[in-house]
Amino acid sequence: MSMEKNMLYGGEVEALGSGGEGIIKCEGTTAFVPFCLAGESILFKALRVQDGGKIAYGKVEQILSRSPHRAEPPCPLFQKCGGCDLQHMTYAAQLLFKRTLVENTLKKLGGIYAAVNAVVPCEEEYRYRNKLALPIGVDGAGNTVLGFYARRSHRIVPAEDCLIQSAWIKNIIRSVKKYADVCGFKGYDEAARAGELRQIVVREIKGKFIIALVASKKIDVKFLISELEKHFKDFTFLLNVNNTTGNVIFSKEWHICRGEGRFEAEEGGIFYGAGAETFLQVNDGVRSKLYARVLEEAGECPVAVDLYSGGGLLTAMLAKKCGTAYGVEVVKEASLCADELKMRNGLQGKMFNVCGRVEEKIDEVLRGAAGKKAIVCDPPRKGMENSVCKKLGACGADKIILVSCNPATLARDLKILLSSGGYFVKSVTPFDMFPQTRHVETLVCLERAK
Repeated sequence: MSMEKNMLYGGEVEALGSGGEGIIKCEGTTAFVPFCLAGESILFKALRVQDGGKIAYGKVEQILSRSPHRAEPPCPLFQKCGGCDLQHMTYAAQLLFKRTLVENTLKKLGGIYAAVNAVVPCEEEYRYRNKLALPIGVDGAGNTVLGFYARRSHRIVPAEDCLIQSAWIKNIIRSVKKYADVCGFKGYDEAARAGELRQIVVREIKGKFIIALVASKKIDVKFLISELEKHFKDFTFLLNVNNTTGNVIFSKEWHICRGEGRFEAEEGGIFYGAGAETFLQVNDGVRSKLYARVLEEAGECPVAVDLYSGGGLLTAMLAKKCGTAYGVEVVKEASLCADELKMRNGLQGKMFNVCGRVEEKIDEVLRGAAGKKAIVCDPPRKGMENSVCKKLGACGADKIILVSCNPATLARDLKILLSSGGYFVKSVTPFDMFPQTRHVETLVCLERAK
């Protein structure tokens, strides 16, 4: 006998899955139920049954026995929006979950049996994010709403605040809503392709703000800027016109409406600039800890290669620490920021930026980076290309340092890279870049086999 859809079942949570969901075996079926904890007995409804009854996905109806690691979620939108996964866990339990997640994923997907260090914690369990990307749409009645997407959907859950964002999000939401009401603009309806306002994107850099409104056409933003000036002093404002379909936030059409469109800041003795599209880690405090560990590992080598280098901040730090560093980045704006950063910090002759795809530029860069070297890779969530992993495995660098926000693609890439036999895993250290969510940043240090 197997489970049936919409029926109630009881069971004990045996373990947690990769998304933090509880795993329950009942009626010959393995059920995955979010927002419960290992050891708890729960009553749940089977929402979906598949694979001939072998797999089911459910919803908690009642916690019959509570885990000592259960916490009271402070956010009223928890379980409604798709942002947070773990607010029902104590922070200590979150850190243990993430350490176990990295360890198990490396074993199951990569065949890599490596000791995983304790997770480096975040000092702020909430209010840690320096970047906001907030969709703007319409509800069923056609009213403009701002909020976050519900889990596995593009339905917007209206929000007035978000506890993992900095507190300034409340003023952003108020300003955009007033702008829409007063100026008569509507949120974007994806199905009908109607409405002007699509997204509001904000990045904070050391108390300065880059604010970008994404609209389906060029519109007047003077009123919105005047509202924002009531709450923010040092900000630049951009309008991005995007009338395409799909999930890409920005198009190539930009209009600078206030300020210079970018800002400069300082970290670790490096002055850097960033724009709306420049990649920077969303958690300043944990980023500093992560970069310090990367520099410590790479510091023995006189040459560093920084793949997927973004705006060049880490490349510059590596150049200062090691002596010479090469950065490879595909986003043109970010690469230009890296060139300016090099000039601003007097790193000519020490820092070399290459704009292009890593898989197309890696041979050229490795030929130029002669001598004892460390390679640093911080790819996007999708991971590295197979060809890049194979070339890294055979490149002969003294050290390879991987930074990943996705344990699954990290395990996949490591398996390919290590298959050459040229490297061994020196250490694996998770960093809690994203408290309250299932996501974790992981630093893996490889050394060349003797």
